[in-house]
Amino acid sequence: MSSQKTALVVSAHSADFVWRAGGAIASHVKQGWKVKVICLSYGERGESAKLWRQPNMTLDKVKSVREQEARAAAEILGADIEFWDIGDYPMRISDEVLFKLVDVYRELQPEFVLSHSERDPYNFDHPLAMHAAQEARIIAQAEGHNPGQKIVGAPPVYSFEPHQTEQCGWEPNTFLDITDVWDTKLRAILCMAGQEHLWEYYTRVALQRGVQAKRNIGITAKRNIQYAEGYMKLTPTVVEQL
Repeated sequence: MSSQKTALVVSAHSADFVWRAGGAIASHVKQGWKVKVICLSYGERGESAKLWRQPNMTLDKVKSVREQEARAAAEILGADIEFWDIGDYPMRISDEVLFKLVDVYRELQPEFVLSHSERDPYNFDHPLAMHAAQEARIIAQAEGHNPGQKIVGAPPVYSFEPHQTEQCGWEPNTFLDITDVWDTKLRAILCMAGQEHLWEYYTRVALQRGVQAKRNIGITAKRNIQYAEGYMKLTPTVVEQL
């Protein structure tokens, strides 16, 4: 039995995991972890405006381009990736999709889970993805669901950074230093040609979170943190010492 640690990222659209969790993915892969990314949709309707402005564009063409971009990014980051193509704008989670995600939990046995903010008035697909990630996590712990399968424990759930933090009620309580993998994340970001307008924005976010991370270990600390990702931990931390 493999002792390799694993993590799960549930991404509403095919680019979300890159902007918001690319550093976490690259960092943990570098440490020997297996990280699985589930892209519930390609973001083909709501997050592909640049593609739709091209002549003779079709839904299938948009999906194909978005998948190529995300696969290239995932390869750079070192993640395993799946595309479930359940649609976006609007996204809907059927029981079939929910139970498929439960199966992923039980097979992967993740140490932690990353997904979206629980609120997002700008994009209703995002909190829906997080809701599915949390509900599947609970079902995957239930002895009565597909008895005989190995259940999961209670992997901590982290909400990665939404685009409009204040309006989403999102506050970072965890900072991940991604300085040593920033070049890797940036190369993954540059794969997302369909949303080129976000490249600079998420570079600024990483720099800002880097400053905050440094402040939270003490500005006199020798450790240099230039780039970081912010997360909002949604589950309690259980410790023996504070």
